Amino acid sequence: MVFYVDNEVEAEFDFDIEQVATLVASKVLEKENCGHEVEISLIITNDEGIREMNNEFREIDRPTDVLSFPNVSYDTPGDFSVIDGKQQIDLLNPDSGNIMFGDIVINENRVREQAKEYGHSEKREFAFLVAHSMLHLCGYDHMEENEAKVMEKKQSDVLEELGITRG
Repeated sequence: MVFYVDNEVEAEFDFDIEQVATLVASKVLEKENCGHEVEISLIITNDEGIREMNNEFREIDRPTDVLSFPNVSYDTPGDFSVIDGKQQIDLLNPDSGNIMFGDIVINENRVREQAKEYGHSEKREFAFLVAHSMLHLCGYDHMEENEAKVMEKKQSDVLEELGITRG
């Protein structure tokens, strides 16, 4: 897995952004049995930056904590067989041979605010947002109650296995 990090706002945390993002993303891909080498882009921005993206791509004119832009079109969440064949050609980075999996955008301000609000570390909140976004990149959603329960369990399992807990 290759992770490209663009820290637009030069956010500084008491953890290494790329290291934590890579750790969490790798665990999600492992648990989802993704057998492909993937590339993921991570942008760290602020309220205004994410508001602009949210407005442009989702027509929602407000900031959010995280945005996910999956490149893979799934028939079933977590079924990576769709990458094989024609879709693989469209997703392949010709320079690396990796699948261009998608983009994650995280709002630095919300990481800090939500960590305080939920009473846990900024690292835990950041890791949660990466796990949440990675599941979107794997085709999961939370629009329906049953979908939300599946995502919540998967997020919780990943963070628990990594020892990144609310404590």
